[in-house]
Amino acid sequence: MALLLIVADLNWSKMREGRAWLSLVVTPLQWLVDLPSRAADNLSTVFVSRATLISDNERLRSEALLLERKVQQNAALMAENIRLRELLSASRRVQEPVKLAELIGVNPDPFQHEVILNRGSEDGVYSGQPVLDAGGVMGQVVSLSHYTSRVMLITDARAAIPVEVNRNGFRAIALGKGVLDELELEHVADTADVRVGDLLVTSGLAGRFPRGYPVAEVTEVIRDPGQQFVQVRARPAARLDKSRHLLLVEHEARPAEIPPEAADE
Repeated sequence: MALLLIVADLNWSKMREGRAWLSLVVTPLQWLVDLPSRAADNLSTVFVSRATLISDNERLRSEALLLERKVQQNAALMAENIRLRELLSASRRVQEPVKLAELIGVNPDPFQHEVILNRGSEDGVYSGQPVLDAGGVMGQVVSLSHYTSRVMLITDARAAIPVEVNRNGFRAIALGKGVLDELELEHVADTADVRVGDLLVTSGLAGRFPRGYPVAEVTEVIRDPGQQFVQVRARPAARLDKSRHLLLVEHEARPAEIPPEAADE
């Protein structure tokens, strides 16, 4: 029978037509048989796609956070670059040799305006050394160790700095009031020519600070007809609460240190 069917299929054209009709009848059955396999493949693709999407979302979220961190760092670096450029410009205006220092700490005592720098006696820092920022005079070194130094700001209640009005050369003493944005001139006569907006610069007297560096700008002049002296208030030129990189000035008229035994006498 098998041989007869083979011979008939090879020589009789009707057999080919019959086989085509049989294939047409069997096709739905083949499709039904293949349906579970295709459904399983589709479900597998769906599940794999969902897992891939979740993984991709997590990866993209992590990359977005990293990019945001880099953007924040770039903003901080740009701001620091601007401050360093200002400081570089200020160092060019300073006639004496300078050392660059970085602020690493602030005295938490609200009654003492002091900061700590990352330079000490090993770096050639000395007691009484003037400290500047890009805007003007910050203060002076009051104590130091081998690798750090403590700077008293000009607004400290214990601080006093000889100044002069840049416009006319009038000399006075600027005192710290314990307020970060205010200085006051001491014993200014009622007849003194001091005006709001005048720039106060270091006078160079007492040998502590070199002459001609900005200290403050006069913000208020209060005259009382019944008083012999006027009240003059000024705003420091230095950014006392913002500057991070500072200049230590090598002043030629370095104040001599008093030996402890001489101080006791």
